[in-house]
Amino acid sequence: MKLMHLNLTTTDTAASADFLCTYFGLRNEGGNKGFMMLRDDAGMVITLMKSKAVRYPETFHIGFYPEGEPAVDALYARLTTDGFSVSAPERHHGYSIYVEAPGGFTVEVTA
Repeated sequence: MKLMHLNLTTTDTAASADFLCTYFGLRNEGGNKGFMMLRDDAGMVITLMKSKAVRYPETFHIGFYPEGEPAVDALYARLTTDGFSVSAPERHHGYSIYVEAPGGFTVEVTA
């Protein structure tokens, strides 16, 4: 069985959707201010639901796994240039960066 759907709570569905589409290649499948549906090329669906407050556990995050360390470095440079607060690449369980997405959740990028 394969995990194919994830629902995220966000304080700003449009900003979260724009972020995920711009930097992680998801497609916006539509919605409104309170709900948006995104999809990747493998068919994974991420829904974004608006809430006044986002309360994830401290270590909660979603992750993307690009092909190789150069892709992590390129995304780090792009996010930093665009004004996001991004952790410098480090080796943990892989070569990773973490960024706070608009709307209140953390994204990990690991090669």
